[in-house]
Amino acid sequence: MTKVVILGATGYTALELIKILLRHPHVEITAASTRQEGSPPIHTIHQSLTGRLDLNCEDLTPSEIATRGDFAFCALPHGASTAAIPDLLAGGCRVVDLSADYRLTDPGVYEKWYGLVHTDPTRLGSTVYGLPELYGEGIPDAPLVANPGCYTSTAILGMTPLLCGGFIEPAGIIVDAKSGVSGAGRGLKLGSLYCEVNEAFKAYGVEGHRHQPEIDQVLSDISGESVSVTFIPHLLPMDRGILCTMYPRLKRPATQDELLACMREYYADKPLIRVVDHVPSTKDVAHTSFCHMTVRFNGDQVIVMSVTDNLGKGAAGVAVQNFNIMAGYDETTALI
Repeated sequence: MTKVVILGATGYTALELIKILLRHPHVEITAASTRQEGSPPIHTIHQSLTGRLDLNCEDLTPSEIATRGDFAFCALPHGASTAAIPDLLAGGCRVVDLSADYRLTDPGVYEKWYGLVHTDPTRLGSTVYGLPELYGEGIPDAPLVANPGCYTSTAILGMTPLLCGGFIEPAGIIVDAKSGVSGAGRGLKLGSLYCEVNEAFKAYGVEGHRHQPEIDQVLSDISGESVSVTFIPHLLPMDRGILCTMYPRLKRPATQDELLACMREYYADKPLIRVVDHVPSTKDVAHTSFCHMTVRFNGDQVIVMSVTDNLGKGAAGVAVQNFNIMAGYDETTALI
């Protein structure tokens, strides 16, 4: 059995992670951390875990956590991960980080978009980006993997095949994205209150969202071209799910069948990606670790659609996929 610990166990992503790991045949959850006082039992924080996990959430130091497990899932807020991860790694614990602290390669870009000075900048640019369908070769031996953002993975997975296939222009891509409210986290925020979200639909981050440089960075790296997107997120009055509708421009003439064939060939051996003939819905992937995608034409305009569950393939699901690859298990273990 592989012993794993979870830092920041009180959020929605941590709950999703725990539920996946409880059905993992090779995992024992040995510790969960929280900054709440009193070491509350995990089932008092997440009532759905009653009778399923007998564990108290403890306010542990990273060094203490490293003695409890072989792997750590770090579900701490942005900025808090960099305070914990160096000690975890020094203690011999391998880490999947679900924050944004190690996704970007430039500390200046991180500071601009997150408003924080990066305290562990030497690992930026060398940490493996945790999207196995694109960076799987670097994951098995990585001490630290940076889990992608939920919006970013949904958009990147949809756009990558057509960029790498030379079908679309790298500039001027519009990413029109919608997410359920759980994407905003479990913390108390005015914009996430029921009366603010119910019967409402709105855009946010219109003048610039922190996921945009992450999308640009990864698509540029994987395609070998300078990619720039216009990314506009929207908040939907539902619990979970992400739909990215994307509008690239064709670089050369192509048919819909050719673009679908390009997607299918690119992801032919990727078990959690499904290129579908129908227009996908968030319900198709709800509570799963799958990404569904397709492509259509509206006149001369290419339309790429990609859907994920923001807590599944967008967060906890891909974190476990990364862990499986790091630990030498089949990447789909506990996920399908």
